[in-house]
Amino acid sequence: MNAIRVVLADDHHLVRAGIRSLLETLAGVEVVAETGDGREAIELVRRHRPNLVLMDITMDGMNGLDATARLLKEFPQLRVIILSMHANEEYVRQALQAGAAAYLLKDAATAELELAVRAVAQGQTYLSPAISRQVVEEYLGGQSAPAAGPLTQLTARQREVLQLIAEGKTTKQTAALLKVSVKTVETHRAQLMERLGIHDVPGLVRYAVRHGMVHIDS
Repeated sequence: MNAIRVVLADDHHLVRAGIRSLLETLAGVEVVAETGDGREAIELVRRHRPNLVLMDITMDGMNGLDATARLLKEFPQLRVIILSMHANEEYVRQALQAGAAAYLLKDAATAELELAVRAVAQGQTYLSPAISRQVVEEYLGGQSAPAAGPLTQLTARQREVLQLIAEGKTTKQTAALLKVSVKTVETHRAQLMERLGIHDVPGLVRYAVRHGMVHIDS
């Protein structure tokens, strides 16, 4: 069996080191690159052509959900496992809609990591048991399909602009990162404010933090 080549993307160095250490104990698994930045994760996949990406949701540069959607559009055969601290159903739904093959909670038992990697490598889908129970219980409880989450009303480019604003990037820096004009960034920012009913940049930052797009270090 060919080795499972993995790119690891998580913005916490200790978490990433721990996951890498676990992966390196698994037979037939090779970590070929790692990063803490969503945008860099895309470049690493282009460079190393792995079979599998382990992707955190909240990262600098680009969040893991948007990075996943972009990667799978470019590399349909790629398999992505989302790593997350969030067990709520909306995050799971967004991850699956982005094309992720698995959703693994960061507080899961270490044995779960191997289960998820092996399942996904064989073309299966894997959800942490706690999530599986929650999703089943919600639907068995008669709940209708969940309403679209607040971030789904934004385009992928609007989410990128929002994240970069929340990270403190200037309009000029954002334009350079996205390879667009300053005027285009200003247009996206105006559309964001209109769509979200927010009238200033601090309000956009608070919105991004509230919905888990960026970390605020204590």
